[in-house]
Amino acid sequence: MTARDLRAACAPTTASVRDALEVVDRSATLVCLLVDDEMRLAGLLTDGDLRRAVLKGDGLDAPALDYATRSPHVVAAGSPRALVLDLMQALRISAVPELDDDGTVVNLHTLSDVVGSAPLPNVAVVMAGGRGTRLGELTRDTPKPLMTVAGRSILEWIVLGLVGDGIREVYVSVNYLAEQIEEHLGDGSRLGVAVRYLREDPDRPLGTAGSLTLLREQRPDLEHPVLVMNGDLMVEFDAAALLDAHRRTGATVTMATRTYQHEVPFGVVESSGGRVTGVSEKPTLSFDINAAVYAVEPRALAWLPEGRPSTMPGLVETCLERDERVTAWPIQSEWIDVGTPKDLARAKGEA
Repeated sequence: MTARDLRAACAPTTASVRDALEVVDRSATLVCLLVDDEMRLAGLLTDGDLRRAVLKGDGLDAPALDYATRSPHVVAAGSPRALVLDLMQALRISAVPELDDDGTVVNLHTLSDVVGSAPLPNVAVVMAGGRGTRLGELTRDTPKPLMTVAGRSILEWIVLGLVGDGIREVYVSVNYLAEQIEEHLGDGSRLGVAVRYLREDPDRPLGTAGSLTLLREQRPDLEHPVLVMNGDLMVEFDAAALLDAHRRTGATVTMATRTYQHEVPFGVVESSGGRVTGVSEKPTLSFDINAAVYAVEPRALAWLPEGRPSTMPGLVETCLERDERVTAWPIQSEWIDVGTPKDLARAKGEA
């Protein structure tokens, strides 16, 4: 929502019922936010609240704050769209204000904004077949993508994020404890998407890219780029923006990247021929790392080896060897590859 649209959905705390009705009418959000001079939220009125105020007979000049919900359900600034959608579905509400640490309204999410993205013609593939061995005992009886974060599995968060961006068809690659994943997601209807499965032979794991050969068999008719991502990522990104950037650059593969910085805990000595030329005290090194989210042209799937393990970085290398265009698309938001118990704790906000 733009700043102008947000302002249009707000009224001062001194507003009357009439004023709030005018806000609802002009903003088309079906809610009115009552805010102070600093845009701090004081209450929320729905169109239903306003109808009840009118029916009560107190008059249109009655204080709107008297009928408002003083502590409405809100989300913190920067919350991922999947979390907002989950809250709306769980509480059966259609609008959620987004507040910063001071209680200032920075956005207003409406159900039409969150799930109303235009459907994309692209399919997504979520790689969920790995054993998650680095998580030790945590994945002995539960596949890593079903680890729970904030009340939902990682896999559900991924699917909800894709749905919010317009993806309507998701293929999930399964192998280790596949039956649990299939039972958990089902056909995807409860999440607003069609979920289908790429089933690997348990004795012949195909790696992060090999299962795309199964997609090649199931969907030889693919005409649009395929969105591919790992099933153990907690990340907020705009799938439509990634696919649009992929289209504009004419790339065969577009890789999402994330900036990784590491501070060397020592002074680094620069020397040449035994002579010191400089000293950098605890320098910070910066790298662009693979964020494990890709847009892939369907024709590139033909270059994957049949029946043998292959990886997404290997596919990228194949493209480069063939002089195909590969581009990077930076992700600025929080990104967690849930590979270790420490990563899982961080995703849960426990570390």
